Amino acid sequence: MKEPELLNATETTKLIEAMGELYPDAKAELSHKNAFELLIAVILSAQTTDVGVNKVTPQLFEAYPNPEAMMEAEVEEIMDKIKTIGLYRNKAKFLKKCAEDLVVRFNGEVPRTHKELESLAGVGRKTANVVMSVAFDEPAIAVDTHVERISKRFNICSPKATVKQVEETLMEKLPRELWSIAHHRMIFFGRYQCPARAHDHDECLRKVSEVM
Repeated sequence: MKEPELLNATETTKLIEAMGELYPDAKAELSHKNAFELLIAVILSAQTTDVGVNKVTPQLFEAYPNPEAMMEAEVEEIMDKIKTIGLYRNKAKFLKKCAEDLVVRFNGEVPRTHKELESLAGVGRKTANVVMSVAFDEPAIAVDTHVERISKRFNICSPKATVKQVEETLMEKLPRELWSIAHHRMIFFGRYQCPARAHDHDECLRKVSEVM
């Protein structure tokens, strides 16, 4: 089967700008007060909704307001505070180890480079990109399920592209100053207009066409 013709850089930029017209307030929806809280919230968000994460983090951060406190906690205690979200057992172990990494290797501070962030327990490329973008205002594109799906659904990248290739394609086709906001616009569009479940995709196309 022949692959569809892909959007060029200009068309991709116009599409993201159209999504910005539809969702001008697109931003990170994970509740946090600082880089540490954001890092922990993003780790918790894997295969879990932001709404679900935001329900457990107030109690979690009240008990463990910094890496030192979380490092000293028993894994079972952390589990008890996040047990309503998916994969909570493994995530509790990651949180404790990540907090330990922060204290032992980074003096309790969240590092500011991709390499250092990805060296932390439970942190992959997507999480590092979110922290770089949201906490430190560094241009980055975090490819989650929404971003990947929308990129392929709208022919920004090949339907066979890996997550890394999706990120690279978006970075290549979008101006650097749009990288961070593009991530949020695509998430909002994928979450509230073009979800993974069956729907009228022609309506999605009409929505963006109206504002392009």
